[in-house]
Amino acid sequence: MRTGIKQSNCIRCGTCCKKGGPSFHLEDKRLIEKGIILSKYIYTIREGEPVFDNVQGRFQIATTDIIKIKGKKDSWTCIFFDEDSNNCKIYKNRPIECRALKCWDTEELERIYSKNRLTRKDLLSKMKGLWDLVEDHQARCSYKKIKGFVKELDTDKRNKAIEGILDIIQYDIHLRPLLAEKAGVNPDMIDFLFGRPLTETIKMYDLQVKHKGDRYYLKPFSEDRFDPIL
Repeated sequence: MRTGIKQSNCIRCGTCCKKGGPSFHLEDKRLIEKGIILSKYIYTIREGEPVFDNVQGRFQIATTDIIKIKGKKDSWTCIFFDEDSNNCKIYKNRPIECRALKCWDTEELERIYSKNRLTRKDLLSKMKGLWDLVEDHQARCSYKKIKGFVKELDTDKRNKAIEGILDIIQYDIHLRPLLAEKAGVNPDMIDFLFGRPLTETIKMYDLQVKHKGDRYYLKPFSEDRFDPIL
């Protein structure tokens, strides 16, 4: 109920926490390095991937890694938000964006929002073998490459473009379980190491991946019937 009094403090309604977890900045590095926030609770939006800019209120292309806290299953709600009590489970160790956010005055959040983003390199570059895998995946599965192939789908290079997209997606598909099985990496960490699966993010190009037998196919996401284009 509105009283006409201007809000000047948090009323613990939980609205902010239900709109998605925060992004990490360099100031938050210690939270991950010291295990206060475990890697299995975070994921990476990779360079070239569309991301919703809360300050601008629209989607933009990420120009670098954006590491975020995961949402609860099938929702945007921050995984650390306790909906029963409307409390943050890591309140004393919450990231800088959470500390800066005041829903009645967003000036402080706007000031830091796009600055000093924490990247996978900041966290993993000293782990030689693992970082090499992350770099190799980023090079092979870059959104710049995928976007280039997508642009060629309406040209005489269509078949080659489809093959290129599928090669990238199949590499991404096979690498994820392999790392968990062979290297013992916690499966919950994979989306932090390699970003969200390309089988999900390819939808931003109105494409989807179908698996039939031992083959993968692409088809327009807007089509309901199975009519592969390769």
